[in-house]
Amino acid sequence: MRHGKKVNHLGRKTAHRKAMLANMACSLIEHKRINTTVAKAKALKQFVEPLVTKSKEDTTHNRRIVFSKLRNKYAVAELFRDVAAKVGDRPGGYTRIIKLGNRLGDNADMAMIELVDYNELYNAGKPAKKKSTRRGRTKKTEAAPVVETTSSEEE
Repeated sequence: MRHGKKVNHLGRKTAHRKAMLANMACSLIEHKRINTTVAKAKALKQFVEPLVTKSKEDTTHNRRIVFSKLRNKYAVAELFRDVAAKVGDRPGGYTRIIKLGNRLGDNADMAMIELVDYNELYNAGKPAKKKSTRRGRTKKTEAAPVVETTSSEEE
């Protein structure tokens, strides 16, 4: 039985898996999107999202935590400088996985993982969101009353 075993080992030992996810996360932060297998993309999403959440508050402690996971000071600097500024108002869901089909050589399921706020083509076609109440209905805005002015220059 596999009760409580949530980590996908990806066919690697612990040190190899952590190093691979750190390298993939650094590439994702640098290039904003990468192509990989679906299993690695799902594992990378679980690895990167908490780091992006940490980067929203720029403290020395958070920088050290993120550096201990990424082990690349240039990726940490870009994450805290550029990425955190773009995702500052987003409450979560910083990455998107798009399935691409199967790889030609070994028929592996491929996917593209990208940072959500950096895809201008995907975000440009969407209209701006309307403000909604807690029940899911949009608020009705009341029109300002029209005041008619009369001209007293009829003399």
